[in-house]
Amino acid sequence: MFSASWFFDLESQLRARGLDSDDKSFDEIRDTLSNPKKLSPTAFASAVSYVILASGFNQNTAKKIHKIIMPLMNQNPTIDDLKKFFKNDVKLKSIIKVWQNKNAFCDEYYSCKNLDEKISCLKKLPYIGDITVNHLARNLGENVVKYDRWIQRLGALYAGNPGVFKLIDNGKLNSQIKQYCDDMFAHLEQETNLPRGYIDVVLFKSAQNGLIKGLKNGCEN
Repeated sequence: MFSASWFFDLESQLRARGLDSDDKSFDEIRDTLSNPKKLSPTAFASAVSYVILASGFNQNTAKKIHKIIMPLMNQNPTIDDLKKFFKNDVKLKSIIKVWQNKNAFCDEYYSCKNLDEKISCLKKLPYIGDITVNHLARNLGENVVKYDRWIQRLGALYAGNPGVFKLIDNGKLNSQIKQYCDDMFAHLEQETNLPRGYIDVVLFKSAQNGLIKGLKNGCEN
């Protein structure tokens, strides 16, 4: 595990199964990370909305709902209009707020001078928390990773310390596990010559779809 050949085999398996996407295809994600582009307020609001929808949902569900409700957002829909397609009030209210304030939110993000400022800015958006903020930042072109439970488990296995699985928390990231994950990404960046944001997507999708064994109980098999 954790070699270039292991990583590229996972990537190949995902592509063969048609699982090579998040909100964009793998190739689009790599291009975005290599050549980030400034989004319009509408595109920015759409990206934020996808991450809100994807939180706690699988990708296919999030993409399906996103595709249905995004064309409606410029019509200033009410929450009742959107509930015909999706029943989560909290997420819908958050998405409506993002769209109502998309110009200000977008301008504030692109006025930030560095990554720390951008992360702090994105954390102020509705429904964006400590884990989802990195998902959003990565989708906007920042070379960061989303420390979800799958990545935390991989970090623990990389460190040879599956005993810390009990510390894994998808809401609050343990500093020891974060360091394991950062060490893993630094290693794989050197192995593959790819940005960690892209490595993150491939590892997450591989773990989520069962291509990497041993991530539920901390034992590689």
